[in-house]
Amino acid sequence: MKILITGGSGYIGSHTCIELLRTGYDVVIADNLCNSNYDVVKKIISISGKNVTFYRTDISNKEDLHEIFTRHSIDGVIHFAGYKSVVESISKPLEYYKNNVSGTITLLEVMKEAGVKKIVFSSSASVYGHQNTPLDEMKAKSPGSPYALSKSIIEDIICDLCNAGWDACILRYFNPAGADESGLIGENPKGIPDNLMPYIIRVALGEFPFLKVFGDDYDTVDGSGVRDYIHVSDLAKGHIKALERLFSNKGLGIFNLGTGKGYSVLEVIKSFEKNTGIDIPFKIFPRRAGDIASCLSDTRKSSTILGWKPEKSIDDICLSGWKFVKNNCLSKL
Repeated sequence: MKILITGGSGYIGSHTCIELLRTGYDVVIADNLCNSNYDVVKKIISISGKNVTFYRTDISNKEDLHEIFTRHSIDGVIHFAGYKSVVESISKPLEYYKNNVSGTITLLEVMKEAGVKKIVFSSSASVYGHQNTPLDEMKAKSPGSPYALSKSIIEDIICDLCNAGWDACILRYFNPAGADESGLIGENPKGIPDNLMPYIIRVALGEFPFLKVFGDDYDTVDGSGVRDYIHVSDLAKGHIKALERLFSNKGLGIFNLGTGKGYSVLEVIKSFEKNTGIDIPFKIFPRRAGDIASCLSDTRKSSTILGWKPEKSIDDICLSGWKFVKNNCLSKL
């Protein structure tokens, strides 16, 4: 079975490609490399011991997408490609709607013309907005940024397509972190990181003097914000389960992919220090507008219907993330 992976050389896409190849799927990657590089594709091949077909193109390039579907007998699509910074989306909303929404529509049009009507969509827990947790899939959506709204709009489009005979799984991620056990691929965002773990690593490398902790007066275990962190390899395996459902069930499925367990910012810092032996200096800053005390996933649906459960811990996340840094010569220590 051959699967097209848009954004397949990105952080989550690359880990999913490895799990697909390990499971026996054939993989075709389409990626414009705006937030990755071709070396990742080489590492996917090295880790899996299997070949992949790679196209450097954008999902808005209809001609290139037509060529891919003409050259390959694609059975289904996992759609990762898209801009993903909440902060950046606020200052560049048009870019996010054009790239994420318009690009996805182009992809869906080409899929329809090729007769491929099965898709797994990489969505986000940000579509829920700021609500009481744990969050289950029946919660009303309340996206609070252009990024989150772009994800929500794409979800709605896919839901309408399923009413017209398509089959889809929408996966709402919580906080992916960590790296493949090989240490060859992992999270290495360009520019200043939005997410906690890569920021901690930049502090460990000496690129930043300290970590900013926004708020220490929340109603949590230690006053800092609590989030649901999921190891990227567990997340990738969730896509395998989603594909299995996609090819055995008709219609639409929407699933959270998280652990249901939260860790505070200060707990994550302590875990990183314990597992690496590196001190992470931090300073407390006032709460950021819009931040909430805790955001956790309700995992019952993904566990019951997909048969998926995360296996790795916050310690695994810290160890694997640091191993990736060391193996890729990023350390200045």
